[in-house]
Amino acid sequence: MNTELDTEPPATPAPSRDPVDLAALFADHHLGLVRLAFLLLGDRAGAEDVVQEAFERTHARRLRIREPDRALAYVRSCVLNGCRSTLRRRAVSLRRPVPYEPPVWSAESAAILGEERREVLLALDGLPARQREALVLRYYFGLTDPEIADAMGVGGSTARSTITRGLTALARKLGGDR
Repeated sequence: MNTELDTEPPATPAPSRDPVDLAALFADHHLGLVRLAFLLLGDRAGAEDVVQEAFERTHARRLRIREPDRALAYVRSCVLNGCRSTLRRRAVSLRRPVPYEPPVWSAESAAILGEERREVLLALDGLPARQREALVLRYYFGLTDPEIADAMGVGGSTARSTITRGLTALARKLGGDR
């Protein structure tokens, strides 16, 4: 038996090469990202799954993220892409047209949200996906145009025009003067 191994001090762990502190990113932004996904999907369980997959994808690619301050934009982009994929899968599964049914709100949610907010959410749900994404990122998350463009993977002018078109369509759906 070799006693040298027993007497040597333990090796110091190698310094972490991870440029991104995923634990802190998760703690700071998980709830907001779930809200983002929920607003786009209308399904809490689906939203949580999409966000979990986004963090898994970020973890797998964390060494490729050269700028740690861009990690949140990367996760947001993963969430948006995950929502798009989920919505695409849902659309494929619904082969025949089904009459539109707005999301069912619980009595508690309806009381908390109020009638006006429910109307806005229902109208938002009826917008094209890209316009809905842009408006949710702007007005629910307070992102700037460059941040929205980055999250959606488009240019700044495209993000601004998508927001403008979305606001116009939303105003039309809500009766104009809101």
